Amino acid sequence: MPVQALFKPFHLGALELPTRVVMAPMTRSFSPGGVPNSKVIEYYRRRAAAGVGLIITEGTTVGHIASNGYPNVPQFFGDAPLAGWKKVVDAVHAEGGKIVPQLWHVGSVRRLGTEPDASVPGYGPSEKLKDGQVVVHGMTKQDIQDVIAAFAQAAKDAQSIGMDGVEIHGAHGYLIDQFFWEGSNQRTDEYGGSLANRSRFAIELIQAVRAAVGEGFPIIFRFSQWKQQDYTARLVQTPEALGEFLKPLSAAGVDIFHCSTRRFWEPEFDGSDLNLAGWTRKLTGKPTITVGSVGLDGEFLQFMVNTDKVAQPASLENLLERLNKEEFDLVAVGRALLVDPDWAQKVREGREQDILPFSREALMTLV
Repeated sequence: MPVQALFKPFHLGALELPTRVVMAPMTRSFSPGGVPNSKVIEYYRRRAAAGVGLIITEGTTVGHIASNGYPNVPQFFGDAPLAGWKKVVDAVHAEGGKIVPQLWHVGSVRRLGTEPDASVPGYGPSEKLKDGQVVVHGMTKQDIQDVIAAFAQAAKDAQSIGMDGVEIHGAHGYLIDQFFWEGSNQRTDEYGGSLANRSRFAIELIQAVRAAVGEGFPIIFRFSQWKQQDYTARLVQTPEALGEFLKPLSAAGVDIFHCSTRRFWEPEFDGSDLNLAGWTRKLTGKPTITVGSVGLDGEFLQFMVNTDKVAQPASLENLLERLNKEEFDLVAVGRALLVDPDWAQKVREGREQDILPFSREALMTLV
């Protein structure tokens, strides 16, 4: 199967990508003080130089007191972090690539003791107490407005430093997804109840981001059925329900949907081979990004624990067939790119035998 489909340009309004290869957002925790440094700049530059069309950065926290959940993750607010990101943007652009930040709020995943202010608990749709102590602060309507404003400001800052768009992280059991998910959203106001109500926070947030950046600045929205807390979770069970969920998000201002799955080849619903990205494109008419164990023979969950397992490069034939059939438009590559910055170039040149295998050790360094 010829690999040319991966290396055709992609155009959407002002966004012109040299290839269909996207670098998936992957938390790396190499930004002490929340500031991307020279190692981070070089990490992204190398991928752009080797033919990644669009880089989606690791999750970057928006300017809200509870947005962060992990040590050494980069911020997307404040003079020093934004100056660091500007250097990343310039380095990627110099290599002919495009880049968007993934804007992130971890919500109730945050634990007391986490930087930058150890006294701040997680924020979520519903309050959670443990031993009489608030471990998750149930968000007031003012809190909701504050978080929406933080995302809008981050998007505006992304535009001002030359980013090519933004991705809003609405997946994997973090804050926006916590509102979607009935298991974590027990609210009785207009932000809880039906899935349409549970989507209200995301819709208002997307609308605010669109208002902040104007028309023509791409907004990518990442969503998932599965959650970190439950890999078998399903937000919706049918294509019809998926359409009802996605159409208001699309109308609010999403240009591209990033459809997070663990294995891109798995059908989303019975009776069709289409994966989540395929169904999303069909239902919304918007371009989609597929993702999930691209180019590797083992999916990522095996590496979330201490293990000596190694994921070897895998055939791209199924992926290329689907891309040629226009089931989806762009292909996000995670661990294969994390371990081998030259992955795209090696694929393009037919040097699959030179692609590096992925092991847990790769997470320990930036290459």
